[in-house]
Amino acid sequence: MTDLHTRGAATGTGDRSRPRAVLPALCATQITSWGIVYYAFPVLLSWITADTGWSTGAATGAFSLALLVSAAAGVLIGRILDRRGPHVVMTAGSVLAVASVLAVAAAPNLAAFYAAWSLAGVAMAATFYQPAFAALTRWWGADRVRALTIVTLAGGLASTVFAPLTAALAEHLTWRTTYVLLAGVLALVTIPAHALALRAPWPPAPPDPHPDRTTRNDDTALSRTFVLLAIAFTLSGFAMSAVVIGLVPLLEERGASPTAAAWALGLGGAGQALGRTLYATLAHRTTVTTRTATLIALGGATTAALALVPGPIPVLVLLSVLAGVVRGNLTLLQATAVTDRWGTTHYGRLSALLTAPATIAAALAPWAGSVLAGSVGGYSGLFLALAGSSVVATLLAMRTGPRRSVGTTGG
Repeated sequence: MTDLHTRGAATGTGDRSRPRAVLPALCATQITSWGIVYYAFPVLLSWITADTGWSTGAATGAFSLALLVSAAAGVLIGRILDRRGPHVVMTAGSVLAVASVLAVAAAPNLAAFYAAWSLAGVAMAATFYQPAFAALTRWWGADRVRALTIVTLAGGLASTVFAPLTAALAEHLTWRTTYVLLAGVLALVTIPAHALALRAPWPPAPPDPHPDRTTRNDDTALSRTFVLLAIAFTLSGFAMSAVVIGLVPLLEERGASPTAAAWALGLGGAGQALGRTLYATLAHRTTVTTRTATLIALGGATTAALALVPGPIPVLVLLSVLAGVVRGNLTLLQATAVTDRWGTTHYGRLSALLTAPATIAAALAPWAGSVLAGSVGGYSGLFLALAGSSVVATLLAMRTGPRRSVGTTGG
């Protein structure tokens, strides 16, 4: 088996060792960053609204704002990553993430709550998957799928670790104190890890080994395939984000306690980790178009099942795990979408452009989901509508054109 830590760097020279600390550091920081900055919110939402009197729509609007800011900041951050690497970006992002979580905890009113989450959005863009994917794509080159799988396997456990932990803390403390404690964990794990592990020299972008697939960078972003793929990812991303945020209230509607619903969300994260172990095999056995359409369709199918199956709770938990398996694969699908089609040279920028609309849709999903749930009779109706969104996304993905899969060795 290839040793991810000792083979040559992504420049293709083979004479530079990859930074050994990067993979374990990013595994730890992705679990912690996602678990605290993202997954703690849906768990704490009911405590936040009960304590403050804010409506669910108003509170989730702040979280949606964070994701909108993340999408906007991600394009600029992608350009910086292509040129300078992840060290400064992810270290500064970690500091900002800690500050923003503390600001959320201290927010005296809804305006301050929104301001704190807008800062968290910049931190998300600088610390979540996109900068980590850019780092691994450049440093690991042809072995990037294996490296991406390892990090996303870890990241998939974020809800498994932090959703139950957050719920347990909130059962005994206020939601504000819970966020303060979580901010301390975030600081202890992510700031030193990013500051120390990502200091290796940033190698220059390698020439694309498949020039027949490469057009000018600007033309690529305007191509039919790019646009259709962006729309498909946007519709699918909206559905998947709304499912994650809506799962806890869906289960509560059906009689689950907040703690049991948090465990269901956490076990869905374990499903994500399991799903990511399957992606490399899937990439070898399917074309890029086939697996894109298939995975989006499966996301819609699991969402529909959650809408239509009334219970019991253990069955819904199992469906949550299956939905997590699909989400885990979709994360890697998006991580490799640019390199499978257009190479690695402008990965940071093209990946940010491709995923920005999906991030915006995901940003709107918490707020829009809560509003739609009220208009369609609850979260079961919402999940059916989300399944329909995935159907449309599947049809668009099928039109992006067949292309042979490049597996783990494509440019």
